[in-house]
Amino acid sequence: MREVILCKYGEIILKGANKATFESKLLKEVRRRAKHFGNYSVRYMQSTVYVEPLDEDADFNVSELYEQVKKIFGFAGVCLAAVCEKDIGDICRVAAEYIPQKLRGAATFRAEAKRSDKSFPLPSPEIAAEVGGAILDVMPSLKVDLDHPDVTVRVEIRDKFAYIHAGQEPGAGGIPMGTGGRGMLLLSGGIDSPVAGYMMMKRGLIVDAVHFESFPYTSELARDKVMRLAKLMTEYSGRMRVHVISLTEIQEAIRDNCEEEYFTLLLRRFMMRLASRCAESVSCPVLITGESLGQVASQTLKAICVTEDAAGVPVFRPCIGLDKEEIVRTARKINTFDTSIEPYEDCCTVFTPRHPKTRPELDRVIEEEKKLDVSALEERAWESRYSTVIKQFED
Repeated sequence: MREVILCKYGEIILKGANKATFESKLLKEVRRRAKHFGNYSVRYMQSTVYVEPLDEDADFNVSELYEQVKKIFGFAGVCLAAVCEKDIGDICRVAAEYIPQKLRGAATFRAEAKRSDKSFPLPSPEIAAEVGGAILDVMPSLKVDLDHPDVTVRVEIRDKFAYIHAGQEPGAGGIPMGTGGRGMLLLSGGIDSPVAGYMMMKRGLIVDAVHFESFPYTSELARDKVMRLAKLMTEYSGRMRVHVISLTEIQEAIRDNCEEEYFTLLLRRFMMRLASRCAESVSCPVLITGESLGQVASQTLKAICVTEDAAGVPVFRPCIGLDKEEIVRTARKINTFDTSIEPYEDCCTVFTPRHPKTRPELDRVIEEEKKLDVSALEERAWESRYSTVIKQFED
C-alpha cells in the first residue's frame, strides 16, 4: 500500500503575483529535508505538496520525514495518507485495510469526503457513507459520531488519485524561510531569545545569532549550552551561523569606572552596538531580541529606549507583549525550554547591580558612558569575534 505525506498550504494561498516565489522556497525546504531520509518525489498541485517515497528505504522512513515536514514554515496542516485509485471500490478496500491501524484506541469516528475532481461520479456525502460502511465492516465495535468523533476519516478525490487519511495535524504555519529577509538574533542562553528567533523564522526570516560571553566569568559550559540551543533551533531553520563576541574587558571597565546602578544599561548598549556591527557585516538589516516589556529591570520602557538608542539597525522584539507563561509555553513547544533552564551563567549575570536603574534618563546614561573609551573597547571586543555554522543534518 502506497503511503504519502500531504502538506496543505497556509497563508501562501493568499499571495498574488509573488506566490511562485513562496512556493519555490517551500518546495526547496521540503526537498532539503527529504533527501536525508531517502528517495522521494516532491510535487505540488491545488495548494498541496505531495511527498511520495520512491523506493523501499524511503517508504520505511516516511514516518520520520513526516515529523520533519511538520516543522516546515508555510504549511497549515500535514497528514499521512494512503493512495487509492479513483474508484469507489478501491477507495473502500484501502480504507478497510489502512484506517483500522489509525483508529486504535478510538471509540467513535465519522467519515468525510472532498471532491476536488468534480468529475468523480459520486457526490461527497455518498463517498463518506460508503467509506464509513467499509470501516464498520472490519471494526464493528466502533460507533459513528457526527458531532464529536474521536477521529475523523477523510477521503480526498484529487487530480490523479484519491487519498484517505485519519485527519491532519497542524503544520508549523507562517511563511517559508527566506521569504522575509535576514535577521540577527541576540542569543543569550535564556528562555526568551530562542523563542524570539523561532517567531521571526516563522515570518520568513533567515536568522543568524550573536552570543556574548565573558570568560572566565562565564564558562565553556555556558557557551556549549548556547550552541545546543542553536542546534535545536535548526530543526526549524535548517542551519544557523552563530557569532561569539567576548565582553570581558568591557564588563571589567564598566565595573571599575561607572556607577553600579548603570552597569546593565551600559553593557546592553555595548551589546547593541556590537550586534548591529555584526548584523551589518553579514547583510542582516535588523536585530532580534527576546525582550518582554517589564519582565526585568533592563526591559522597562525607559530602559529599552536607552539601549535601543545605541543600535545601528532596527530592533525586532516579537516577545514584547507576551508574559512569561506564554514564552515558556512556546519554548516547550520548540523543545528549547529544558536546555534554556540549565544553570550555566551568561554575561548578563556578571557584575549584576544590586539596585539597577529602572527609569533611566538617556542623558545621564551617556554621561556615565563618557567615563569609558567606548571606541577602543568596542574595537577590541570586535577583534575577539569568531563564527561557527550549526547544521540540522551533518553532510
